[in-house]
Amino acid sequence: MNQIAPLFNKEFLGYFRSPVGYVILAVFHIVVISLAVFSGYYESNQANLNTLWTFLPWTFLFFIPATGMRLWSEEKRSGSIELLFTLPISTTAAVLAKFLAAWAFIAIALALTLSLAFTTGYLGNPDWGIIFSGYFGSLLMAAAYLAISSVCSALTQNQVIAFVISVLLCLMATLFGSQVLLTLLDGIASPALLDFLGNFSFQSHFETMTRGLIELSAISFFVTLTVACLAINVIVLEK
Repeated sequence: MNQIAPLFNKEFLGYFRSPVGYVILAVFHIVVISLAVFSGYYESNQANLNTLWTFLPWTFLFFIPATGMRLWSEEKRSGSIELLFTLPISTTAAVLAKFLAAWAFIAIALALTLSLAFTTGYLGNPDWGIIFSGYFGSLLMAAAYLAISSVCSALTQNQVIAFVISVLLCLMATLFGSQVLLTLLDGIASPALLDFLGNFSFQSHFETMTRGLIELSAISFFVTLTVACLAINVIVLEK
């Protein structure tokens, strides 16, 4: 913990030392809330955040890779990665510190969408347990997206390349088990293969939690994937 805290503080505060961090938060908030509100939020006459949960994974597809692409690419490009690892800090601690700092930044972005939850509470009588479950699932899904982006960032010193690869990998993870993929593979892949791919779907596990079901399988999926990607991140940096 003594190794993680200083680097965490440096990375987390770095998001707010320039206007870029504030702009990213503002754009994310405007885009997510606009998509939710103008996609039938009022017309549904239901006190829930279903429209928010519908678009959040797709917004994460771009927002999280944009946040994570600089984690290691910028260190490599500037050459500061050599300086970083001359400090008394292990590779694992460095990876955790950078990951947690970026995850905390994403959590702040997600917290801004609580304005829609409070609006829902003002206009109706929502089930706050379901809303809590949805936000909990959002944080877990964000962690998995970010861990993937962190690995991609460690593989290259070009932030654009890291961003593109991250978006593609996260898109694949989102589409696994989705109706879009099932339609495309209908008649090509066997039902057993489609069921197998469905087990790796970000969207299906996330949708379970947005219905208020905090299942161990969904939590285990996101946590296991996050830990595995962080372990790969450590291996990539050490090699």
